[in-house]
Amino acid sequence: MYSRIINGEEHTFGVSGKLIMNALVMYDHQSNTLWSQFLRKGVRGELAGTELEVVPVTQTTWQTWKELHPDTLALDKQGRYSRDSYRGYYQDSRAGVIGETLDDDRLPRKEMVLGVDIDGSTKAYPFFKLSDSPVVNDTVGDFNTLVYFDDASGTALVYDREIDGNPLTFRLEGEPNGILTILVDEQTNSRWMAFNGAAIEGELKGRTLDRALSHLSFWFAWKDWNPDTELYLG
Repeated sequence: MYSRIINGEEHTFGVSGKLIMNALVMYDHQSNTLWSQFLRKGVRGELAGTELEVVPVTQTTWQTWKELHPDTLALDKQGRYSRDSYRGYYQDSRAGVIGETLDDDRLPRKEMVLGVDIDGSTKAYPFFKLSDSPVVNDTVGDFNTLVYFDDASGTALVYDREIDGNPLTFRLEGEPNGILTILVDEQTNSRWMAFNGAAIEGELKGRTLDRALSHLSFWFAWKDWNPDTELYLG
């Protein structure tokens, strides 16, 4: 998700119908610039090279989202949520419309991964690995990260695990419990909500972990755009 404010001006976007390595290309109505979904910046036109501001987003189930935000508004598509026209595509081995650009057999091409991109350093976390290890204290480049994965809803979240320059090490408290799942850091024994990164008890109560840039992707798409990506192996 991106902010529509560019250089202080609000922009509106549409779908150009073009693709770059199977990824959506948008355009804005104000300057007619083409924008790459994966690159997060303008690629042709008046604003080429301008980067869009990323807004952290949580990809999860509708049920989980409603539990987190009971007063949320939803776009009314008049019943058209009842069928997913891409279901067959998810299950077959096709790599997008134009095929994959690079061969990389470290994972099957349609394996779902959590892709993390921090200051040009990238890392992919396969869902099947996160199912076995839902809390991962890791590093991406020079950045100390915390990955939390809720297997029941397929929700994957990445946080900066430093507070005041000090990296924290997290573990689950008990068993996963949906949006009520609690993490505990070993340094202060504070208790944190896994789904929003907020400390609710202990020395760090009131602090919140910053979100890191991440999104869910098929492996073939992630490695095409990030050919030097690291791969988390557990």
